[in-house]
Amino acid sequence: MTGTLINSGQTASQVDHSEYSSSHSPNEVFFCPEESHFYSQCLEKMVFSRCTQADRVIEFGSGDGSPVIHSLLRTQFKGTVYGYELNSTACQVAQSRIRQYQLGRHYIVRNQCFFEGWQQTDAKCLISNPPYLPAPDNDLYMPSLHGGSDGAVLTRKLLSLGCDQVLSLISAYSNPVETIEHALAQGYQIVDFMIAPLQFGYYSSEAKVKQTIQTLRAARKAFYSSNIYLLAGVLFKQKSYGDIDISKELVQVMTAF
Repeated sequence: MTGTLINSGQTASQVDHSEYSSSHSPNEVFFCPEESHFYSQCLEKMVFSRCTQADRVIEFGSGDGSPVIHSLLRTQFKGTVYGYELNSTACQVAQSRIRQYQLGRHYIVRNQCFFEGWQQTDAKCLISNPPYLPAPDNDLYMPSLHGGSDGAVLTRKLLSLGCDQVLSLISAYSNPVETIEHALAQGYQIVDFMIAPLQFGYYSSEAKVKQTIQTLRAARKAFYSSNIYLLAGVLFKQKSYGDIDISKELVQVMTAF
C-alpha cells in the first residue's frame, strides 16, 4: 500500500462544532477542527472501511468524540468502539454527541484511565490521536496534551501494549524517526499511512512548546518548515500478517523538511 497526502484545506467536518465552541474554551476541551477531521479521515480509510477481523476497537483519548462519530456516520462499520477519556468535560461532550447521532451501540466513551481498562474489551485494534506536544513539563495551555520531553512518550507506550493493529497520529516535530524505530522493534510494520500538512496552531505555538520543538530540530528529532509541519496517520500491524512494510517511505516523507 502507499501513503496518501491529504489537503488540509479541505477539512469541513460533518459533525457540528458550534455547540462546543460557544460553551467551552480550548483550554477545557481540545479543539482543532483540521486535526480532528484528518484523524476522522484516517479512521474511515484505514480502520472502519476495512476492519474485518476485529469488530471491537479501543480508543486512547476520545476527546469530544467528533472524529470517531464522523467516521462512523460515513462507513458501514457495525462493531463497537470503546473510548477512554480522562477529561470529564470532554467525555460529557462526547457522550452527548453519541446520543445526538444515536450511536450508542457503536461508540461507548468512558471517563476512565485507558491503561486501567483497555484489556477489558478484548479488542485487537487500537486507535488514537495521542498527546504529542513536546515540553519539559505539562504546565501548558492544556496539560493533557503534553507528550513528554520529545512529544512521543505516550505514543511509544501505546505501541508497547502488543495490540495486533494500531492506528495512531504521529507529528513530524515529535521525534518521528525514533517512534517508528520503536514500533519496528515491537514487532510492527507500517502497512499504510496518510499525511496532512498543518499550520502551527494555538497549542503548538505556546512559547514553551515552540522552544522545545526548536531544540528537537537542532538534534534532528523535529522536522518542519517556517509555515507548516506534517502530521501522519499511521497504520501499524504485527509482522505476522505478512503485509508489505513501508516504514522507510514514511520516514522519508516525515523528514522532508
